[in-house]
Amino acid sequence: MHIAIGIDVSKEKLDLGWLRDPQTNKKKTRVFQNRPERLAELSQWILKNTMAEPKDVLITVEPTGIYHEALIYHLHAQGFNIFMPNPARIKAYMKAEGLVHKTDKSDSIVLARYGIQTSNLQLWTPEAPEIRELKAMMRRLDGLEKDRIREMNRLEASAISACSERVIQSLQDMINVLEAEIKALKKDIDDHIDRDPDLKKNRELLTSIVGIGPVVSRELVYLLAAKPFQSAKQVANYAGVIPQAQQSGKWEGHTRLSKEGPGRLRAKLYMAAIVAKKHNPVIRDQYERLLAAGKNKMQALGAAMRKLVHLSFGVVKNQQEFQPQPL
Repeated sequence: MHIAIGIDVSKEKLDLGWLRDPQTNKKKTRVFQNRPERLAELSQWILKNTMAEPKDVLITVEPTGIYHEALIYHLHAQGFNIFMPNPARIKAYMKAEGLVHKTDKSDSIVLARYGIQTSNLQLWTPEAPEIRELKAMMRRLDGLEKDRIREMNRLEASAISACSERVIQSLQDMINVLEAEIKALKKDIDDHIDRDPDLKKNRELLTSIVGIGPVVSRELVYLLAAKPFQSAKQVANYAGVIPQAQQSGKWEGHTRLSKEGPGRLRAKLYMAAIVAKKHNPVIRDQYERLLAAGKNKMQALGAAMRKLVHLSFGVVKNQQEFQPQPL
């Protein structure tokens, strides 16, 4: 792979940057509409201008919500090599390089340069169809649950402010509809998992861990199937349950969770940790040991969340049920 291209993605457009010569910074840029029907124009432009085979082209794309998905599936189908780095690493790279100006055009060139300078590239490959379907349903479930919370907050505010009965009834009706759809979608997700032997097996392994129930196992089955994690530490880092020290000069604060990644997953892991610290001997022993060592309850619970993530990764990777072995 010697052709380096970066694509900065937004809702309406795709800024493409071709780094023609990394030594002289010779480059060529082009803007395309971010529309499924216009993606063929983009891939044809690449082939025509670079005069290279798709297998010799590395395209670095920074994930942007859902707006990059049609693009990467199209490019992968055409045979291009796709690299999707963590946006935080791109930001750190730009800072390290002393790049001050930030435009969509310049970002595309930065992405191209970062791609060819990265060692041990982990190229993107599309999920299996059953994982992609699960991903879509989990994303929809997340949206419905957020809508329910918003409507419940509005209902509470309306009740406090003595709002009209008509408004209160409207809010209650909407909550009922949302709850019915959430229940139906959860059943469809569970049925989807049960129909796939691998997903079903992984869920059985996860629920063998005391503290991991239907809610958390649903999240972790998807996460461990959709993301190419190589270690339990990577999963914990993604979930935002890695300890983060706070220190400046002589001042030193409490260690807290990094809280990177999806908050909804952490919220569910928190509830699982509450259960596990009472009933899971491994988590309980760790929790009590940390309290005895002077850690506060929230720090001990954060460690319990992290331990649950490590145990979850272990049972799925080794395809063995959890065996309680108190420390």
